[in-house]
Amino acid sequence: MSQGVSENPSPAGAPHASSAAAGGHPLDWLDLREKERIAAGLRRRVRPRPADEPGVLDLAGNDYLGLARHPRVLAAAAAAVAEWGAGSTGSRLVTGSTELHAALEDELAEHLEAEAALVFSSGYLANLGAITALVGRGDLVVSDAINHASIVDACRLSRARTAITPHCDVDAVAEVLANRAEERALVVVDAVFSVDGDVAPLAALAAVVRRYNAVLLVDEAHGLGVVGAGGRGAVHEAGLAGADHVLQTVTLSKAMGSQGGAVVGPRRVVDHLIDTARTFIFDTGLAPVSVAAALESLRMLRERPELADAVRLRATQLADGARALGLRATHPAGAVASVLIGEPDAAFAASQRCADAGVRVGCFRPPSVPDGISRLRLAARADLTDGDVARALEVLADSVG
Repeated sequence: MSQGVSENPSPAGAPHASSAAAGGHPLDWLDLREKERIAAGLRRRVRPRPADEPGVLDLAGNDYLGLARHPRVLAAAAAAVAEWGAGSTGSRLVTGSTELHAALEDELAEHLEAEAALVFSSGYLANLGAITALVGRGDLVVSDAINHASIVDACRLSRARTAITPHCDVDAVAEVLANRAEERALVVVDAVFSVDGDVAPLAALAAVVRRYNAVLLVDEAHGLGVVGAGGRGAVHEAGLAGADHVLQTVTLSKAMGSQGGAVVGPRRVVDHLIDTARTFIFDTGLAPVSVAAALESLRMLRERPELADAVRLRATQLADGARALGLRATHPAGAVASVLIGEPDAAFAASQRCADAGVRVGCFRPPSVPDGISRLRLAARADLTDGDVARALEVLADSVG
């Protein structure tokens, strides 16, 4: 999500005079804001889906490796419920750490060739916990202009000075680091950006960060299981696995088909987070059922590294096919391809036409993307067939125009 467009509408935008004092309700301003969002084509709805939708092709979800319903993953989850119960029963430092958590942390660290890993209850909380524990008042955090909302929020909560640099602009990062007054600096970037699907220039960023005695934190939410040999992610692909100045956050809710997140990196960083990361200390631990599902998915990926190649191939086929239809499509480095539409109303209408034809796609509108470039987001999966890709492109051709 772009830091330039991720500001929430402020309550301060409502009239300063009290609605209650004027005889109205103090929440009447919410109705005004809703009307503004409706007029701008930005009203969201929660649309519960059924467990099974025969005939629907899902290109909106993030189950990149197609493992969320795999029999092995479901069996591992069921066994964990039977053994450990439905929840973790407490924070990680009380009763919320199980043997499953320890196994997942060990195997994640091994897969990513790092010293240690620490599991959080979501990837969002992993970013919040890591960033706010590593920088604070008197420090500097440098953030890419279209980093995910969890990074945006973490930068704000850290109270460090935040410098927002243009997208993937290594020279801009170097300039900020070279001219800083702060002793400590953290550079934060998505590995694979969640909307356009492009990959960050991690090798160049890591070199700049080392030159200026800073630390690089890479969010591999869309890289784990998809990018690089065996799905080890963009950090590994850039030759940075195990680097002592590079940290990773990952999510378990995308390629791993489960729930949760983790911070992966040097042991001393993990030890520091255990002592200081508020989203680790004060949050209930990830449920064992989710841990077990993620662990089984990770083991399947390690057994079948070709899954990562398969999802990248399908994403490329979707993007290439969309361009062949005359549509504006991104060039995906991972599982995500976007078809640019323009205005939010047009993007939403196109997504609805796709859904009516049995193909579910994502619709990204402001504030998720800047004004004027709303788009359809297509999430590929490793288990898509040639027929699925052909069907998706046929529906796109009929739905976007």
